[in-house]
Amino acid sequence: MDWLPLLSTLAGAAIGIGSTLIADRNRWKREDVKDGLRLRLDVYTQYTTTVKVLGETLRALAEREHPSDDDRARALREAFRDSGLAVASERMWLTAPEPVVKASNSVFHCLRRICDGYIDGTPLNSPEDRARWEARGTAAARMRKLMREDLGVGSLAERHSPLLDDPTHPATP
Repeated sequence: MDWLPLLSTLAGAAIGIGSTLIADRNRWKREDVKDGLRLRLDVYTQYTTTVKVLGETLRALAEREHPSDDDRARALREAFRDSGLAVASERMWLTAPEPVVKASNSVFHCLRRICDGYIDGTPLNSPEDRARWEARGTAAARMRKLMREDLGVGSLAERHSPLLDDPTHPATP
């Protein structure tokens, strides 16, 4: 019996099966990377949106008249608690790389200081308030930069939140 045709057939089949498995594995890896990017984009979008909405809410509550200091404090605490920032933060801790987690945690603590400042009676647009907002803006800019790098979309030349003392920007109080 001639073994050469049988061996060449088996070798061809092994090569075919092996190359198919390698191609499938490479395709699976690419899809896994895409899924990870989509997940992080969703987490980052949820977090940055929550941060923005909470900041606007805290500022609006600080501007509003309240029957008492206790009512003001209660409203601010409820806004912080009900904002969804805790859930967004936990998602960040579970899915983002460490530099992004640290940056997002910094933004979280900046917002906490803003809220606590308003609870303690810090007037809106006072030097203390402006310094807290500037710290939040700086922390948020760093966080967004790291998020964009992680997603592979590059950095932006323009800052998302203008400096509070920039007289050329229309959002400056």
